[in-house]
Amino acid sequence: MEFSHYSNAQGYKNPVISGFHPDPSVCRVGDDYYLVTSSFEYFPGVPVFHSKDLINWEKIGHCLTRPSQLKLDKCSPSSGIYAPTLRYYEGRFYMVTTNVSGGGNFYVSTDNPAGEWSEPIFVEQAGIDPTLYFEDNKCYFVSNGQGITISEIDIKTGKKLTEGRIVWNGTGGRYPEAPHIYKKDGWYYLLISEGGTEYGHKMTIARSKSIYGPYQSNPSNPIMTHMNENAQSNPIQGTGHGDFIQAHDGSWWTVFLGFRPQSLLHHVLGRETFLAPVRWDANAWPVINGNGTVNIDMNVPTLPLKPVKQQALATDFDEAKLGVDWNYLRNPYMKNYSLTEKKGSLRLKASPVSLDDADSPTFAGRRQEHMDFSSTTVLSLNDATEGDEAGMTIYYSPQAHYDFFLKKSKEGKRKLQVRYHMGVLNHIANEIEIPSDKIYLKVKGDKDFYSFYYSLDGKKFNFLSKVNVWYLSSETNGGFTGVYIGLYAASQNKNTKAFADFDKFIYKPGDLD
Repeated sequence: MEFSHYSNAQGYKNPVISGFHPDPSVCRVGDDYYLVTSSFEYFPGVPVFHSKDLINWEKIGHCLTRPSQLKLDKCSPSSGIYAPTLRYYEGRFYMVTTNVSGGGNFYVSTDNPAGEWSEPIFVEQAGIDPTLYFEDNKCYFVSNGQGITISEIDIKTGKKLTEGRIVWNGTGGRYPEAPHIYKKDGWYYLLISEGGTEYGHKMTIARSKSIYGPYQSNPSNPIMTHMNENAQSNPIQGTGHGDFIQAHDGSWWTVFLGFRPQSLLHHVLGRETFLAPVRWDANAWPVINGNGTVNIDMNVPTLPLKPVKQQALATDFDEAKLGVDWNYLRNPYMKNYSLTEKKGSLRLKASPVSLDDADSPTFAGRRQEHMDFSSTTVLSLNDATEGDEAGMTIYYSPQAHYDFFLKKSKEGKRKLQVRYHMGVLNHIANEIEIPSDKIYLKVKGDKDFYSFYYSLDGKKFNFLSKVNVWYLSSETNGGFTGVYIGLYAASQNKNTKAFADFDKFIYKPGDLD
């Protein structure tokens, strides 16, 4: 079965990568395109995508798959890995990013972006949102600190060969960040974002005949913003943090982040990856989609479309390891996870680390990528006593998650609960007693609500509770991530023996339900 963002004879639909996939950066090798996004406290880090047309993307792996590359121990929510940049030079891919929870700016490299990447090489230059620019066997390292700062580095060691020089501070908007450099028609173009990653976000650009400046600001800045787009009429907001790419047919494009508000103008999916065409005439400034705005339906000429295999929407957990759509919170304690102890099941061993902790609970999750969706799993809870629990969680952060779980009472009875955790508020919304240790759980999401259903036979599902989506939004909680649907096992008992077996997991976009 093939899946495509292709909408009609000419055009495509935004976002091209939905759900929590912010800060996109893209590079091209021949007619192959590769893209990375930020990942914050989730492990493995920095997902990698491949495309033949910039529209249909397939997730092929992660850049940071080993604890030696990515230390996230007890990092706070929305810390960890910030914006990455992906570049290709002389047969090698380079991904540069920042671990704000330890180590600072670093890069890794590989000759196979779907495989393993190197150990990190750190660069002693402050700031975040680093990028690399290669020219004439030189590598320039660019980041934002007190301003957009450029230095030359030795790409083999990461050592700075020149001191950093501040070259531009933007047009006056707050948080000038996300720098990228491109050379065209003898000009160095410096693209940045300003305004912060919220409703006032924008992309601005300057150029110079020398990489170190002085840079002249585009009189038509900003070249992209939705700050004046009404969220009621244009569902895409907060556009910015972009990267340009010249396609193999010579056309120019930009990938960038934005978000789609839903209930009461709150967004819960996180910041997503969008695409727009760029007109970039000789010696001229780039113009994004004619007027610096985009829409869901983009009726523009595209590259020849190459649909990709539909992502796996269901798993029976027969694989040797979890697929690329799955993540852990921070560095996982792998002894608590098994795909082999019971064939065809994901076994999660209960941990005293809870979903409320800025640590690594026993949790395996995948992004919510659609406003309308359903997720179903089959759960059995084993060797449980009072204080042990396992189930599904709709998770944004330690202070914001909705939990749907099976537990044992003091009397040994099996209880199914829906619990809402919102800051200091903990509320048991509903509880029923069930006759079995095995239960089917289903969560449905729409624009306004998450609804929770259960079944004893997998056929007839009964409603248990529902709650508003906006309590899990970035507007409510702050932060830079998006909602995950997670499977988890936790315990209030330090020496618990409890474990849960999940026999399948199904994620369906609303139009497939």
